[in-house]
Amino acid sequence: MAPSRPLLSTTWTDDVTGRQGFLVVDRLVRGVCSGGLRMRPGCTLDEVAGLARGMTMKEALHYDPRARYIPLGGAKGGIDCAPDAPEAYGVLVRYLRAMRPYIERFWTTGEDLGLSQDVVDRAAAEAGLVSSVQAVYPLLDDERAARQRLADAFAVEVDGIGLDELAGGCGVAEAVLTALDRAAVPRRGARVSVQGLGTMGGATARFLARAGLDIVAVADIKGTILNPRGLDVEALLAARDSFGTIDRAALRPSDTELPSAAWLETECEVLVPAAVSYSVDAGNQRAVTARLVVEAANMPVLPEAEELLTARGVTVLPDVVVNSATNAWWWWTLFGDIGPGADAAFAHIRRSMRELTGRVLDRAAADGSTPRAAAHAIVADRLPLITERFGSHRR
Repeated sequence: MAPSRPLLSTTWTDDVTGRQGFLVVDRLVRGVCSGGLRMRPGCTLDEVAGLARGMTMKEALHYDPRARYIPLGGAKGGIDCAPDAPEAYGVLVRYLRAMRPYIERFWTTGEDLGLSQDVVDRAAAEAGLVSSVQAVYPLLDDERAARQRLADAFAVEVDGIGLDELAGGCGVAEAVLTALDRAAVPRRGARVSVQGLGTMGGATARFLARAGLDIVAVADIKGTILNPRGLDVEALLAARDSFGTIDRAALRPSDTELPSAAWLETECEVLVPAAVSYSVDAGNQRAVTARLVVEAANMPVLPEAEELLTARGVTVLPDVVVNSATNAWWWWTLFGDIGPGADAAFAHIRRSMRELTGRVLDRAAADGSTPRAAAHAIVADRLPLITERFGSHRR
């Protein structure tokens, strides 16, 4: 899908700190768009624009004309600030206050890189908002019941981790398992290296470990933790702080600490970049030994790197497919396609992600293309159907 001009692109400057924030609305469907808000040092308008286009694709890829949830348009927000900086929370509140007219009318948002949903919710309330997703309320059949259903879902915990944190990782894991099954690679003993043990990476590691795969390496801001026989994922999850940094006191004697870049070159079958964008480039892709790279993060593999990986037989599953379950779970729950319980959520996510991943891989095989090109082709087929049924606002 070729890039096009966004419907809205705006840059905000904080009058207290001089920090900048961005909002890009790529498309509106039924007058509403969806896309999270990230906070990281170095965030740019171009980055947010790319993420907004990706959200349009994620929404379209989950279009099911039989479902109650009808995909929205794509958007994204970003703030150029470290989330653990002393001034970060104040910047977030002032950003949301400045973006309040958009959030009230058409932009639904939530947690993304650097921000948890509870922090977004607290800052949104302080900025005078009813909710970070209040723009979608007029589209609901029963707003009160829908809001209660979502609140109930956010209150669910499974073995100490919230369902809202697990939904995305469940989807990533199912994409991995689908690709391995189709390639006839046994799950038991397949080795996985994960960059990032935050919300997405942590949940992905849990689901893959419980499916029988060996998580042999995980990386956080302090470095890479390696164990060729498999790490104790549950112990590492319990030792994380709110930013996904692992307390090294939880490591076993057989675990090894290595530099941050070691996650990329670890001997494994599956590589899962689940932290920052642009982490795999044309230079460091040479170190990748995995045959399957699964983009749990947004835009972690640069285009030149993907071309080179593809040329040497490495399959890259794109972010627009792999990490799309987080967004879809919100809407499946809010619109009433599923209830608030964990079992219903996981069953729906697994079924939907297996079908979507399989469809993308089938299309890639039929077209002789990459999975990313196949996903773009499916979106190109679906967007006219969504537009015909619901209309769309584009420039």
